[in-house]
Amino acid sequence: MRRFAPLLVLLAALAQAQTRLTDVVYGHKMGVALTMDVFTPARPNGIGVIWLISGGWVSNHDNLNPALAKAFNDRGMTVFEVVHGSQPKFQMPEILSDVNRAVRFIRTNARKFGVDPMRLGISGWSAGGHLSLMVGAYGGPGKPDAKDPVDRASSEVEAVAVFFPPVDFLNYGASGMKPIKSPIYRMFWPAFGITKDTSDADIDTMAHDDSPIYGVTAKMPPTFVMHGNKDSLVPLQQSQLLMAKLEELHVPHQLVVKDGGGHMWQNILDDFPKLADWFAKYLGKK
Repeated sequence: MRRFAPLLVLLAALAQAQTRLTDVVYGHKMGVALTMDVFTPARPNGIGVIWLISGGWVSNHDNLNPALAKAFNDRGMTVFEVVHGSQPKFQMPEILSDVNRAVRFIRTNARKFGVDPMRLGISGWSAGGHLSLMVGAYGGPGKPDAKDPVDRASSEVEAVAVFFPPVDFLNYGASGMKPIKSPIYRMFWPAFGITKDTSDADIDTMAHDDSPIYGVTAKMPPTFVMHGNKDSLVPLQQSQLLMAKLEELHVPHQLVVKDGGGHMWQNILDDFPKLADWFAKYLGKK
């Protein structure tokens, strides 16, 4: 048996290997390509996980990372790491348009990537978690008469699993608290189209429209959130509000609180298997 040990180790490594397809173009905007990298496991199981590269609604190709895909690849899931248009140049409607386009593109080309078009999950942290929830809450059918076949496809997803997402910009940390108006969050104002001259009424409208919780219905896909109880940028209360809403609507949900976790924590990659477990549970073959 001992002589076969190296072979068994090699086979185990191959089973967890990933291949990377870089700069897959999922759309164009203002003459510039929108791209994603695709990480495929050695033995795909048909589940597709869309990971949104986003922090502060800025998306950078430098943050594309095989390590983000590993926990999912190890479970046979194909990962699409998506880069979207960034603030300050682009605002929330344009950013969301990119993200929805990415989902439609993946669904349209699912067979080429070896995934089931009806077994797609979406994920990210912070702003990426917010955008994931926006897709979960507001994603919908495409335009049947669109010239581009991608635009005919649905941007709905079948499961969501995220880290520390903003959820309600009208009640942020406490009822009636509106962080978008605060100078502390000034660096994020361009994402919402806010300037120092924007009226309170317009800010409230944007805050409502860009908050995932106001789009949540009984059709929301099963949703998992992991959030630190020491997060000073996105209060844990945000995820608690979401869980309460999903409970009310009888939507499958789970919140895992990271004790001592701030906005990001050391060894966060060690918690990725929890997200992979959620996708396996709700995207696995019935």
